[in-house]
Amino acid sequence: MNRILRLMVLLLSLSLFASAQTPVPCSAPLYCVGNYRPQDKQPPKYEYRAVWITTIENLDWPRTKVKNPCDVERQKREMEVLLDSLQAMHINTVLLQVRVRGDVIYPSAIEPFSHVLTGVSGKDPGYDPLSFAIAECHRRGMQLHAWLVTLPLGKVEHVRRLGRNALPNKKNSLCTRYKGSWYMEPGNPATAVYITSLVKEIVQNYDVDGIHLDYVRYPDSVDGYPDGSLYRKHGNGESLASWRRSNITAIVSSVYLAVKELKPWVRVSCAPLGKHDNLTRYSSLGWDAYNTVFQDAQGWLRDGIMDIVFPMLYFDGNNFYPFVRDWCENNNGRHIVPGIGIYRLSPQHGGWPSIEIERQMRTSRSAAADGVMMFRTAHLVGNISGARDIYTKVFDTPALVPPMEWVSPAPATPSSVGCVRDMEGVTLQWSSVPAPDGYPPVRYNLYAVPGDSVDVENSLNLVATSLNDTCYRYRCRTNKNIAMAVTAVNACGVESEPLFVTAPLGGRMVHDDVVRLPEPLSWGQRIEVCDLYGRVLHFGKFTPCFNVNGFAAGQYILKVYNRYGALLHTVEFAR
Repeated sequence: MNRILRLMVLLLSLSLFASAQTPVPCSAPLYCVGNYRPQDKQPPKYEYRAVWITTIENLDWPRTKVKNPCDVERQKREMEVLLDSLQAMHINTVLLQVRVRGDVIYPSAIEPFSHVLTGVSGKDPGYDPLSFAIAECHRRGMQLHAWLVTLPLGKVEHVRRLGRNALPNKKNSLCTRYKGSWYMEPGNPATAVYITSLVKEIVQNYDVDGIHLDYVRYPDSVDGYPDGSLYRKHGNGESLASWRRSNITAIVSSVYLAVKELKPWVRVSCAPLGKHDNLTRYSSLGWDAYNTVFQDAQGWLRDGIMDIVFPMLYFDGNNFYPFVRDWCENNNGRHIVPGIGIYRLSPQHGGWPSIEIERQMRTSRSAAADGVMMFRTAHLVGNISGARDIYTKVFDTPALVPPMEWVSPAPATPSSVGCVRDMEGVTLQWSSVPAPDGYPPVRYNLYAVPGDSVDVENSLNLVATSLNDTCYRYRCRTNKNIAMAVTAVNACGVESEPLFVTAPLGGRMVHDDVVRLPEPLSWGQRIEVCDLYGRVLHFGKFTPCFNVNGFAAGQYILKVYNRYGALLHTVEFAR
């Protein structure tokens, strides 16, 4: 009996071992089981919360075509409403499709206006949509990255509609017709020069935060792709596959170096296929970036010619989880932001269960990804099949855009100029911090919480980001001290060490023997200062900076009267 029992145990062990060596089907996501957490603890302070805003076929924006001046305002209003919705969901990065298919949505000296704006190819909409979108994003504390569809030029019908403005008609040597569509030809070295000229035009003329390269790859199927003569001319002994990868890398390298020469703080990103290559235990099933479309995106990270990679991981189960970990484990110190296919929730695109998308979001975070990218925006904003509900369940707090620490060191720490507290809150002032030569001005983040200390690593304590001014009014009614911190933030998103300030209960801090008042100076106002026993120690003209030199240590009451003797403002300060 003991021998039989031992034999059964041995057979069971062998069975379990064999099953562990066999890849599990897609319906059983092995990689996420140990990482999925229903409730994460403290969410990351730095995290991309990103979306692609698709303009081709007017999928996300715009819905209104400009036919008259009123339509311009409608089109603008659509963008404002869209950005308001994204801001409410703590989205901090918007990738706006600005190059559609050989045409653009901004005034360009190189390519014509896209018909998505007006319904007519080449027609000026009467305003600059890119400039408008940048201003609206920045007003909401969001970044805007210009998204360019790099190599596809559209179907033959689209190129015919563009007429003489179409690239195949203007620069035919840069273009290849293949399976009913036109493409820019990566095998021609002049293609990298042309793409780079488009990027430089945007970076020079616009305050974009990033350049995003989409479809920087060969067509999805290259059987019969007609680049044999170019390969024979430029192959230099490489295999065909290696030569094609080198061609795509040359485009990426040219763009990256040009952007960094013009504005080092502008982020360069790409959207490769979701699977980089076959993994040891998991096959890409013949559909990966490296072998199928000749994108060496992990090599670009390794060579330092890419800041962010947004892999398009629109798969489920073990076609997602091991591959997102592969990207994160090979980030080479740069940013990995998985593209999550929330559109797959809708019945016409797969009807995925909501738990799959939630699991992908949480597993991306636990795998140390640098955030998430949602596709598509219309599904998120419209809450199609509950996409918005799932997203806000996981990403329910604000987050800062991760810094590019490999580009720029941290700025200096601000110093305190003054802190004034009253019953409604605190007015804090600090010194400005200079930016490096050629860089945009430094901005500021403010953290605050009732109490004696504030944790600047907790994004819940952020009360304001990307401040231009060196003064902030924090409204907070509390019977506790108020702890605050200010950091300087450079254009690369790198924060300084914090300046910590505590505004005590019942008092206002004095800096350099001066109390700075929040009220504006107006003619005829008077100031009265009393001690806590009501004895008047000073009465005179209003000044926004009241000098308390000579006052003994203690608590005081300062009152502001108008010219008729009516009390306007009462505050306390501590000496």
